Amino acid sequence: MTDQKSRVVAIGEVMIELARGGDGRFGMACGGDTFNTAVYLARAGIEVAYATALGDDPYSDGIVAMAAAEGVKTDLMLRVPGRLPGLYMIETDAKGERRFRYWRGEAPARELFELPDWNRIAESMIAARLIYFSGVTLSLYSNNGLGRLLAIVEMARQQGAKVVFDGNFRPHGWKGDLPRTRSVFMEALKRVDIALPAFDDEAVLWGDPSPEATVERLQAFGIGEIVVKNGPQSALVAAGGRQEHIPVPEVVEPVDTTAAGDSFNAGYIAARLSGENPVAAAAAGHRLAAQKVRHRGAIMPRNAAAMH
Repeated sequence: MTDQKSRVVAIGEVMIELARGGDGRFGMACGGDTFNTAVYLARAGIEVAYATALGDDPYSDGIVAMAAAEGVKTDLMLRVPGRLPGLYMIETDAKGERRFRYWRGEAPARELFELPDWNRIAESMIAARLIYFSGVTLSLYSNNGLGRLLAIVEMARQQGAKVVFDGNFRPHGWKGDLPRTRSVFMEALKRVDIALPAFDDEAVLWGDPSPEATVERLQAFGIGEIVVKNGPQSALVAAGGRQEHIPVPEVVEPVDTTAAGDSFNAGYIAARLSGENPVAAAAAGHRLAAQKVRHRGAIMPRNAAAMH
């Protein structure tokens, strides 16, 4: 995956995060699935910009400042006067499994491709080396916004950009409308080069009985590189006409599984952009995810992060 173009563009929503600590109190940070991946990519030395819309409030200022401090380019973070970012709360059980509650219905990120400056996002995507988005990204936009996003992705691919997609199906984001969800996903999958789904999501949305079934379904869209994440079990890599299960090298007792998949994706993408093959990249994804789940919240402390 070598290319003259330099920049990754990740697209989605970044929110205020409230995570309950071991003492029962909530600490404030920020996060969001594709944003988490963007931060971990930046920590790996990948040039990455994050495309979203925020308000003009102090919390939005804090998100922009945090992104900049992490090395994520902020020129695609559009600002909307009088608006606020979304908010989510994480609570984890004794096994580290997380539960989310959201307050995000009026967040400006939902209007990214309908704002006056949306063409600035389009131009940057068309010039990108790689575009990264998720099922959560797709759940944000109106049909008009989705039409623009997918048309831009199509143009970007024609200009040589690679498109990476994590299905990341979250039913609440689609208001239970499975037919619309599947229809939107199918349109997106026609434009994907690398798919990084989680098997449990695919089983719920599509009824896939196994990771191998997920691979077969995605290959029908012409996707040539697929990695099906399967929690602590393994990851199934399908690329170059071969399939291989890549085991988790170390079973970790998780403190918080938030962003385990997001960090895996970052480890995988960073390794592929650095010239590693898909099997080695999956192992890199496992290593980063294992570090992440030892820490609370979506983005672990910088001093805890060593990519490889």
